[in-house]
Amino acid sequence: MDKIFINDLRIDTLIGVYEWERRIRQTIILDIEMSVDVHKAAAGDNIGDTLNYKSVCKRLTEFVQTSEYRLVETLIEECAKLIMEEFSVPWVRIRLNKTGALHGARDVGIIIERGHA
Repeated sequence: MDKIFINDLRIDTLIGVYEWERRIRQTIILDIEMSVDVHKAAAGDNIGDTLNYKSVCKRLTEFVQTSEYRLVETLIEECAKLIMEEFSVPWVRIRLNKTGALHGARDVGIIIERGHA
């Protein structure tokens, strides 16, 4: 299966379990891979025959900016569900990076895969 990817999508959101985190917006970074068959789009050179990654980015940004989850686990799970359901993607791999979440570490996050390729 072919894959479309989006790397380093930065979105500000309310995320965290601590009281101070509930008062500020933090930047999360998403790296996303989505399975898609690009044969038809390539043959016809038509964006209507493929996954429009601009639409995916716009929708995810809107969703994440308005979310108020406590756990990154919940946020990433909901992002995967949104991509699969709204864009008919059978498989998705998402890496969520919450930079600065742990003193002494540049990056902290989670990686999930959902669906089947």
